[in-house]
Amino acid sequence: MQQLQFEASWNKALATQDRHTIEKIFTETKQPNSSCILCSPIRQAINHKQELLVTVLVHNFTDQPLTFNKTRIVYRMQDEVIADEKFTLPTLIIPPQVSLPWTFIFPSLSYSPLASFENGRLEIL
Repeated sequence: MQQLQFEASWNKALATQDRHTIEKIFTETKQPNSSCILCSPIRQAINHKQELLVTVLVHNFTDQPLTFNKTRIVYRMQDEVIADEKFTLPTLIIPPQVSLPWTFIFPSLSYSPLASFENGRLEIL
């Protein structure tokens, strides 16, 4: 049975409204289509450093922990790759059958500038 978890710093800092939004997305997307990794979008933004922030709910529907060691992650819009980066996140381990929200930060040179980044999808390759 899929469970929703929050990383410790998220658990402390997350606003009530954001927590409700994530819980709603989890309820709507927690049923796996297969035993794989899926990302449900939460929000996208550009920060003051011109980095692309993509916040998703990462669903680990597999029986293995999900780790990030030079893991290629792409952000697509209508099948076009908009952002592409390799992530090494030693402290991020998503246990089997767990969904966890996370923000992936794409440096300014790793994505194509657009007017809007809405309605894209993040893929962990």
